[in-house]
Amino acid sequence: MVHEQSEPRDNSNYALGRLRELLQASAFGQDGRLPTERQLAETLNVGRRAVRRALEVLEGEGLIWRRQGAGTFVGERPGRWSEHLGELVAGTDFMEIMEVRLRIEPQLAQLAAMRAKPAEIERMRELTTRILKSDDADARELWDGALHRQIAQSAGNQLFLSIFDVVNQVRQDPAWQAIRERARSAGNTMIVSRDQHQEIIEAIEAHDPVRAGEAMRQHLLMLQERLIRATSFADAEMPPEDEPTLSEAS
Repeated sequence: MVHEQSEPRDNSNYALGRLRELLQASAFGQDGRLPTERQLAETLNVGRRAVRRALEVLEGEGLIWRRQGAGTFVGERPGRWSEHLGELVAGTDFMEIMEVRLRIEPQLAQLAAMRAKPAEIERMRELTTRILKSDDADARELWDGALHRQIAQSAGNQLFLSIFDVVNQVRQDPAWQAIRERARSAGNTMIVSRDQHQEIIEAIEAHDPVRAGEAMRQHLLMLQERLIRATSFADAEMPPEDEPTLSEAS
């Protein structure tokens, strides 16, 4: 391992170039968290000072952001309102979350239909496959959230994406996991959700904003109804599989 004292100064340029390549290749996982400086130094075979300097440049360019005690993340720093996430979770119920999602995600799907690149659409399909292959609630929530975020990111609107991220973080709070899983496991919800995800992606690939927005709206309406039922029938069995949802009946 190279010691910082003997580190050539141009190693910083090498580290910066390699980190740019890794960022462009989306090599830092679903949560966008970068490894520690020590881990990056070992991976790139440079000193930690070179890594630190490179990260400072990337942060200045808005390609990454850092939070004390939490780590370094890909993308621009979220708005400061996301630091009050705990208060948002405590003061928000699932109906409020769904109301917001129904207002913004169909619009994001429409924009994605206009702007999504082929590689982004392929990524959407990969995420859909991962949802289907998941065998536990945590994994399903992870990949489902990643799919919806990919659609939001493909919309190409940073302000919209920032709003989506705040809503998504509230939605992913562990306090909601049990009720979401109960809603997702009810009847044929997983099959319907799979088909709806495919319809959304096909509409985006076809560059059909109207169809994409409506497909997303129907998907969220189905989830909203299942959440209502999951809370209304918390101590009873959910309705049978063949009972249509409101969105399917309309």
